[in-house]
Amino acid sequence: MSTQSASARPSPGHHSSSGPSGTESSSRETTEGTVYTVTGGDWDEVVQSAARADDERIVVNMGPQHPSTHGVLRLILEIEGETVTEARCGIGYLHTGIEKNLEYRTWTQGTTFVTRMDYLTSFFNETAYCLAVEKLLGIEDEITERAKIIRVLLMELNRLSSHLVCIATGGMELGATTIMIYGFRDREMILDIYELITGLRMNHAYIRPGGLAQDLPPGAVDQIREFVKKMKKNLPEYDKLATGNPIFKARMQNVGHLDLAGCMALGATGPILRSTGLPHDLRKTQPYCGYETYDFDVPTADSCDSYGRFLIRLEEMRQSLGIVEQCLDRLQPGPVMVADKKIAWPAQLALGPDGLGNSLDHIKKIMGTSMEALIHHFKLVTEGFRVPPGQAYAAVESPKGELGVHAVSDGGTRPFRVHFRDPSFTNLQAMAAMCEGGQVADVIVAVASIDPVMGGVDR
Repeated sequence: MSTQSASARPSPGHHSSSGPSGTESSSRETTEGTVYTVTGGDWDEVVQSAARADDERIVVNMGPQHPSTHGVLRLILEIEGETVTEARCGIGYLHTGIEKNLEYRTWTQGTTFVTRMDYLTSFFNETAYCLAVEKLLGIEDEITERAKIIRVLLMELNRLSSHLVCIATGGMELGATTIMIYGFRDREMILDIYELITGLRMNHAYIRPGGLAQDLPPGAVDQIREFVKKMKKNLPEYDKLATGNPIFKARMQNVGHLDLAGCMALGATGPILRSTGLPHDLRKTQPYCGYETYDFDVPTADSCDSYGRFLIRLEEMRQSLGIVEQCLDRLQPGPVMVADKKIAWPAQLALGPDGLGNSLDHIKKIMGTSMEALIHHFKLVTEGFRVPPGQAYAAVESPKGELGVHAVSDGGTRPFRVHFRDPSFTNLQAMAAMCEGGQVADVIVAVASIDPVMGGVDR
């Protein structure tokens, strides 16, 4: 953290000039010749405006740093004593160019990129992207029932793991280290399930256009049932630790306040919106993947503050456990990829001696019995399938709010444009409204209650 006094001025005797873009340059003569110093950008604009003020205001650069696991975020705060008078976000430190990269990969390869955006909600990124591609292909009704159920199962497990990180890191930022240990302990069990199903703890690329990369492995259902049993025992511990804790409540209540009008003006969704009392959840209002057939409630609060958002996330975890159980009860044997071989990537995967590869039986079949199948397999993997020209928007209710995908096709094997409406990016705009007029220490609480992940913000 660094501070700069409002009285910062160029040294006397220096020549300075201000250009049309607001940049300021100064020059001084040295034995080596004339030395020019040019400054500019948002930091200097803030300092100049602070310098023009009559009172003793200070501009504080909080970051860029990596607070817990949110990502690299920079907050530019103007403070008067302990009170924040102006708050702005500096983003872009985690920019990876994922949306642009999608234009240079096939539609199926896109899943390996989008899963890395908000790295705490990989399955939501993949599902939203695949729903948009499937809408463009016109195969929404062809997705198998088993594939839909497994998608819902993984998204709800992902909702649990994302909320656990939010509660754990939010607690750590307040100094409540016990809740952090509990949160990561429980999340570890979910990551073990991910590893069993997809082979990875993060960045899975498991949900593909048309279905899934492969079916659930043996033992997955039993392991998930065991997890649900343990998690139901563990969840009350969070209530005991935090919900009724007077210190925790005093730190969270009436902090990071944002009412319904503010949420609507800023486009905030997810727990932030539901903490104002509005039960808006895309799983209910615009159902996808068969969510209309599941029994669950949408928790709300009317406090409009950080404490209300904490309670909502805790209750959402209970609801997600219920949905996971419903998914397990519904699972029936069947395919997990559409029947159309012009779209379906071969999903007959098996672990070879090298730990990789398609099943030998499948390779023998396409190489030994049908030259056309071999050629088609080669073209599908190298070129990809064509998607009819058009555009589509698909949205899912991620743990942080509405995650939308606008996909545009020009009829080729690669996307013309894919743009994500990431809830972390939209919700982070509320930071100024939540923090201005409050204390510096409350900024941390407010940002933790937004739960932004910078991989999703910057993309």
